[in-house]
Parts: sequence; structure tokens; C-alpha cells
Amino acid sequence: MASEETATPGADAPLDGADLEVVRDATETRDPLPGTGGFAGEIDGNLVRDVLGRRPLFVDADDASAWAFDPRELPAPVSVPAGTAVPVGERPDPGASDRRWTLPDPEPTADDDAALAAVRDAVLARTRALGGDDSTGDVAVAFSGGVDSGVVATGVPDAPCYVAGFEGCHDVAAARAAAAEMDRDLRVVELTHDDIREAVPELVDVLGRTNPMDLSIALPLFLVAERAAADGFARLALGQGADELFGGYAKVEKAPEDPRVAADTVRGARHELLGTLPDQAERDVLAVRAAGIDPVAPLLHDDVVAAALDLPGHLLVDGDRRKVALREVARGVVPDSVRTADKKAVQYGTYVSRELDRLARRAGYKRRMDDHVERYVRALVSDGPVTPPEADS
Repeated sequence: MASEETATPGADAPLDGADLEVVRDATETRDPLPGTGGFAGEIDGNLVRDVLGRRPLFVDADDASAWAFDPRELPAPVSVPAGTAVPVGERPDPGASDRRWTLPDPEPTADDDAALAAVRDAVLARTRALGGDDSTGDVAVAFSGGVDSGVVATGVPDAPCYVAGFEGCHDVAAARAAAAEMDRDLRVVELTHDDIREAVPELVDVLGRTNPMDLSIALPLFLVAERAAADGFARLALGQGADELFGGYAKVEKAPEDPRVAADTVRGARHELLGTLPDQAERDVLAVRAAGIDPVAPLLHDDVVAAALDLPGHLLVDGDRRKVALREVARGVVPDSVRTADKKAVQYGTYVSRELDRLARRAGYKRRMDDHVERYVRALVSDGPVTPPEADS
């Protein structure tokens, strides 16, 4: 995600997300966490993308000298792998030859109080930096009523909070309850089937993806961003990355029994999940920027990442409690009802996944068909040959 210091890069900007000298030093020293919110672009003849891939970067598959932050600017865009530095004009290789940064995997801090204090200091510093000393009121908050977005929202106490969802969905109800507890201005983006039909082609165009999971995650984010941009805001603060960093997933909690992860410890599973961030960040940043606003993810700043990596496993997951450390540092920062709230994945909490499936079935793409929702999506955007529904009857 975007850092709080730097907005969307201009057409001629060679580097997105951080000061050139900071990135130059990190490139020379191989420091993976040099104190930024992520970076990508060209420096000293190399294309670089930070270790967690928090900023998208693309090269053209047929002309490696052509690169862009927006894939729509290239005929055949491919992502530059996270953590790499590759000379402009050479094809990126995710292998060791181009690898410049590797995510640290330190031994856990033995002192729980010290570990929690480090996380608390980093989280509060980065969220409070959203407004800064000279806040211009240019930031809004994507808000689902959980601890992630709740903590982020406290950094900008006067910023409006936005949530999207279909009538009766979990996220809107949770956001309303949390906003009332926190005395925050909540703006609800009530979704309709027309919203989905109109947004899908634009998202497919910018993301280059037609799979329903990515689209169901990106859709509510895009529509919230669109509303915030229309209201005049330049930045959208997000709680993205907290689940990966602080142990928010069931598959981390249940390691090593859960077959979805290869790791045999909670910390190992967390490290494995952090490897999925580049793909997620690419999706989310592109979706928000397509709406005309810049994303900011303070919980993914290097300072927070470094502190979180030092946490012992029981401060990630303890029994059936997840994100233990983040919930502890949020004590007294947000109401307990927000601090302890259960969270649903956005695609389910907003009902977007359910309603996209419903639209597909109404259009004749029944569940008995293979990939019925994706086939519906491809039909919406006329993306290549689509087997007519009647062919499977």
C-alpha cells in the first residue's frame, strides 16, 4: 500500500513511495525495512520493488525497457517481483539473481512487555502520522468496524469513515455500531447489482484479473474509494495487512494442521502469509487508484512490520484468539467492542461475493457449470470466447 508520505506518482516520476536517497541506500545496503511504506520504480538504471511489494510495478513482456506503475500503460504488462532490483531492459527474474531484499525472520523477543510496547509505539506513530502536524483534511478512512480499521481511524479523529455493502450485510452493521461507539462520522455506500455490473469491467481492465475472489475483494474497496474521491478526499486510509502481519487468519491459528499452509508453527505460517502481500497490494492499490484516490496503509509501514516480526507466536495467536498483540495495543485506543470484534472477509462481510454469484445465476451461469461466476464476469467484459450458458444445459 501507499505510504503516508507520498501520493500517487506523476507520469514522469521515476520512483513511487519513498525518497530517492532512502531507496538508494537501501539498495546498496540491502536493508529490507528502511523506514518506508513501500516503494517501486526506477533508480540508478534499476527497476526496484520493496520486499513486501506494497507498490505495484510492471514491465512489458515483449519490451523490457518499457515499464509503468499502471499496467494499462503497457501492451503486455507483467509484475516486477517484490524484493528485486533488475536493470532496466532486462526481464525480471524472481530468482536469486535479481533478489535484493529478503524479509527478515528474527528470533522472537523474549520479553512480552517489550514486544508489545514496540508494536504499540510503531502502530500509534504511523496511524497518527496520517494527519500530521499540518493536516489538510485530505484523508478518509475505509472502515469495517473491526480492530484494524478502528485503530487506523483513531489516527485521524476528524476524518469521515466509509463502508460499503449490500443491505443487511455484516460489515455495514458492524461499522454502524463501531462508529456510534467511537462517535465517528460514518458514510455508508449502499451497493446494488447495477454497481457490480458497472464496476466489474473497469476493475477487470485495471487489474487484468477475472477471478471472482479478487473482484469480490476489490469491488467494495473500489466503490468506497470512488465515493470518498467524489467527496473531495485525496487519500484513503486502510487497515490492510493487519491479518497477514498479526496472525488474523484461521490457517495461521491452526498451523500445522491446516493444509492451506506448509509451515508447522504459527510464526512460520505468518511468514508464509506475508509472501502473499505483493499480489494483494497490487490488486488493492490499483483498485483504489482507479477510483481517483491514493491508498495509505499505516499498519504496513516498515516500522510496524519490524516490530511485528519480533513477536512470539503466542502474541499472534493464543488458543482461539487471533491478532493478540494488535488487540492488546488497541486497549484504551478503541472501545473494547471494537477491539475484540470478530471480522469477516470483505467479500463475505459486504455480501459482494454472494450477490456476484446471484447475478451470474440469473444470467444463466448455473453453479453446476465449471467456473460459473468467472464465465459470467468474462461475458460482462467480453473478454475472449465465452461458452454460452445453454451449451452446458
